[in-house]
Amino acid sequence: MINEDIRARELRVISGDGEQIGVKSLSDALTIAESFGLDLVLMSPNAKPPVAKIMDYGKYRYEMQKKEKEQRKAQKIVSVKEVRLSPTIDDHDYQTKLRQAIKFLESGDKVKASIRFRGRAITHKGLGKDVLEDFIDDTKDLSTVEVRPKMEGRSMFILLAPIASKDAE
Repeated sequence: MINEDIRARELRVISGDGEQIGVKSLSDALTIAESFGLDLVLMSPNAKPPVAKIMDYGKYRYEMQKKEKEQRKAQKIVSVKEVRLSPTIDDHDYQTKLRQAIKFLESGDKVKASIRFRGRAITHKGLGKDVLEDFIDDTKDLSTVEVRPKMEGRSMFILLAPIASKDAE
């Protein structure tokens, strides 16, 4: 809230360079802000008495927007790539899926490896779990396991995160 939008009767007023002016009435604080040619901005409305600062509000908003934009630019968006396996996967197919997962992990993406059980294969959950455990062992130098093998409906999955992203947090 700025200038006339402020509803408090008394304010602790701080000047633009950070010096405390003191506790003033709203009208006195507005007069002081006008004499500097600046705005009176309410900084802490819940304090006793509320704290207001004398500053150029337009410039303040511009700098805050600039700061938010920089933060958004610096933010890394991590996506989850999925690799589908089967409980009876052949060795060559497994190696192909493994190379794909390694490529995803090296580029900084999380990998979800899933196995879909079809028909009566669901009675042999151990086979699927063994394939996923092998997958974890083969990628252990590049990734950390976020979700251990877990059943969800007719499919079992794991979630691997690249090691580099764990160090950054």
